[in-house]
Amino acid sequence: MHYGFNPLTLLDLVPLSTSNDIMHRDGKAKAEYVQSLHERVRAQITKKNEHYARLANKRRCEVSLDIGDWVWLHLKKERFPSQRKSKLSSRGDGPFQIVEKINNNAYKLDLSSEYGVIATCNICDLCPYFADDREDDDGLDLRTNPLEEGGHDEDLTSL
Repeated sequence: MHYGFNPLTLLDLVPLSTSNDIMHRDGKAKAEYVQSLHERVRAQITKKNEHYARLANKRRCEVSLDIGDWVWLHLKKERFPSQRKSKLSSRGDGPFQIVEKINNNAYKLDLSSEYGVIATCNICDLCPYFADDREDDDGLDLRTNPLEEGGHDEDLTSL
């Protein structure tokens, strides 16, 4: 008979175990048992964390940049609101030169004052810049120019 309690499953009716190995131990033996339990749990957590890290870093490649390297900068809306006013504006800018290496994840760039932000950037916002070996870099524009005169795909006079 259970007063004030409606059992939902059969497990609610099973009495709590009062095993003598835990309840009636002396203090030293109980402390050793708890310490060994903590060690087993800690080892299991470490093993699982290593497994999760191995899965998460499976396709990750390490990028190392040095002082003086040139990089492209990814312009995020949150950090560069004045440069990302529309969805058609460029998402990257550069190349910029690395002035200082703070650690493997943070670098200080040679940004101009027009950006209005701190020049320290995370590695996830940077991409290595590989210069083109051409002599005429002064007119190099990576975007196509729709106003540029050139040949037609087909002869329009024959239509």
